[in-house]
Amino acid sequence: MQFPSFPAAGLCYGAARHDLKALVSTEKTRRTERVFLVGLELKSGGDVDIRESMDELAELAATAGGKVVGAGTQKVESPHAATYIGKGKADEFTKLCQRDKVDTVIFDDELSPAQTRNLEKILAVKILDRTALILDIFSQRARTREGKLQIELAQLQHLLPRLTRFWGHLSRQSGGIGMRGGEGESQLEADRRKISERIDKITRDLDAVRRQRETQRAGRQRNQWPLASIVGYTNAGKSTLLNHLTGAEVLAKDILFATLDPTTRRLKLPTNQNVLLTDTVGFIRKLPHRLVEAFKATLEEVVEADLLLHVVDIAHPQAEEQILSVNTVLDEIHAGEKPVLMVLNKIDRVTEREVVQHWLARFPKAVAVSAKTGEGFPELLAELGTQLRPIRQFVELAVPHDHGAVMARLHAVAQVVESDYAGPAARFKARIPPHHVAEFAAFVTREVQAA
Repeated sequence: MQFPSFPAAGLCYGAARHDLKALVSTEKTRRTERVFLVGLELKSGGDVDIRESMDELAELAATAGGKVVGAGTQKVESPHAATYIGKGKADEFTKLCQRDKVDTVIFDDELSPAQTRNLEKILAVKILDRTALILDIFSQRARTREGKLQIELAQLQHLLPRLTRFWGHLSRQSGGIGMRGGEGESQLEADRRKISERIDKITRDLDAVRRQRETQRAGRQRNQWPLASIVGYTNAGKSTLLNHLTGAEVLAKDILFATLDPTTRRLKLPTNQNVLLTDTVGFIRKLPHRLVEAFKATLEEVVEADLLLHVVDIAHPQAEEQILSVNTVLDEIHAGEKPVLMVLNKIDRVTEREVVQHWLARFPKAVAVSAKTGEGFPELLAELGTQLRPIRQFVELAVPHDHGAVMARLHAVAQVVESDYAGPAARFKARIPPHHVAEFAAFVTREVQAA
């Protein structure tokens, strides 16, 4: 993880963008960054335990390629407006960073541009906040053009208000008589304008992506196939679940944000119903709002879904908090009211069966599975068929015995619940997808009330 310092002079927009990309890349020729973590514990308390949040920050830093050599917290009423932490604590951390030869200090919350600038002066090392760290990881993970555009948009939006710190050496230059500002001010404004223009360009490109997704979605809707989106905390096992169910080859590793780009695959249920299953980006507590905004084109797959599969790692000690974090993001993207099937994953890592029973009692319609071994998949597929069943038409049919092709077709596309081959015509009760009903209209005798 390399976070290079910005040059003291001669910086232009192109160089700024180059350094921005370097901010989120790993250079193998250099040694691993030594990282010190800083967090605040508010005296008023909060929804997130400081130790859990700091542990996650350490995991994020390691995922980005850094080596955590120390950490410190401070308990305060509220963050210090100028330096986030108090001056005394900042001096204390400065000595620790000097002793441990720290390269980068990462703060557990988003810092303002002024706080970042002031902390750099005090600590004399590179300063990152949680947002910049997550952007770093996302940049490393993005593979498609869409994913890269979304990341660049979030990066530039994060960079724009912080340009002053890059141009401090120029903004101090004084202008001549009758001039409104010096060279620094004019160069700063030029860079701001160019970055704003780039943001506008990326936004237009992502709008085109969104329209393309709408076209793809319209095509899917013509098939009347329901869409189920897999959501959950990062590293809960979403990609492993998709791979195991559909044979997809999405990257699945035991790391945070292993994959960002959405993948959709068809899943045929035992009821002969086709479902489109989409893997989405993992969520995390304190997920930067601008990142959610940038990923709206991707997250629309969640908003448009007929059913959400909320995958939970029940072997994780903070599973409860992770569920709340996911629900917070779902509310933020206006998907909080969607039907949800809780998928209690990683039961292969739970040694006490009482833990699984506790979660099943907590969520009565949940399904306990192991995405790794496939345990619980029959129950998961059955529940998927049950929850997506209302969009199918339940009918009774009478098919003459000499219409064997019609019977074969019925078994191929519908869920045949009952069959009786006695008499002059075979009689069936079947649930048929709406777009196939017309094929069998001549043989339908009546609609059946759902049991």
